[in-house]
Amino acid sequence: MGPHTATPITTAAELTGQSDRRLGNRTPTLFSLLYSGMDSDQMLIGDGIVTDLSPNGIGICGNRSVTPGIEMALFIDLPGLEEPLCIAQSRVSWVTGHRFGVELGSLKLEEKKHLQFFLRDHITYPEANSDLSNYSRNKEVPL
Repeated sequence: MGPHTATPITTAAELTGQSDRRLGNRTPTLFSLLYSGMDSDQMLIGDGIVTDLSPNGIGICGNRSVTPGIEMALFIDLPGLEEPLCIAQSRVSWVTGHRFGVELGSLKLEEKKHLQFFLRDHITYPEANSDLSNYSRNKEVPL
């Protein structure tokens, strides 16, 4: 990863509009994960909760502070899997307190399939002519 000249976004006031940057629908979730990476030449290992998931990113509430731009590995306790789903490449996009978002890097075919199946079974779409509390799960999730 090369040097960055931009100032990292680290406060809630600086995050205006950050929650809407991710393309595609987000699926609200609550399951655990572990994350690890290098931050300022220090090994960082933390655990937390996946708060939302999309084909390209994950919202996390963790027990260890992270810095925008660091690369990390994720070990997600995806429901329906016996072993945690390992995503070797992700990068922290934004941070506010212990809540942060990561952009997923290149995924192996098996990782893509597990995420796609989970999202297909759990993603919700508002119906065009109904109250937002009514959802359909019949749409495919592109990866």
